[in-house]
Amino acid sequence: MLKFHNFDIVFAEVPDEVTLAINITGCPNHCPGCHSPHLQQDTGNPLDDNALAELLTLYTNDITCVCFMGGDAEPQEVERLALFAREKFPRIKTAWYSGKPTISDKIAITSFNYIKIGGYNAAYGPLNKPTTNQRLYRIEENCTEDITSRFWKNNLNFS
Repeated sequence: MLKFHNFDIVFAEVPDEVTLAINITGCPNHCPGCHSPHLQQDTGNPLDDNALAELLTLYTNDITCVCFMGGDAEPQEVERLALFAREKFPRIKTAWYSGKPTISDKIAITSFNYIKIGGYNAAYGPLNKPTTNQRLYRIEENCTEDITSRFWKNNLNFS
């Protein structure tokens, strides 16, 4: 069972989307330098259909996307929740931030509108650095587009 620590409405996780980001706990990746090590613990509230529907109902007029931040221990459950969100709230797009280097072959990437892959690696930097190992993809019916560079356009470097 997936659990979540908290959530927030954010503007930077998915370009051009107002996103309800749900921070999922129980992360199995343990990336060195992780900015949210508390999410590695098996704590929080259950993230099931009822909890997701409650959040999406509460914020449906304020958001354009829901992003599952984590959930790598149960990729099929993340996919199931994304499909549930699409069915019950068809106007809201779905995104998944995975810390794995590739997406599980047990899910269909077309269940999402966006997928970020790659764990944080301090040597390469976060998504807003052109050297990052992480990638964000926009997924459409017959096309997958790497849109990671969208994070770089306003990244000013004064060094």
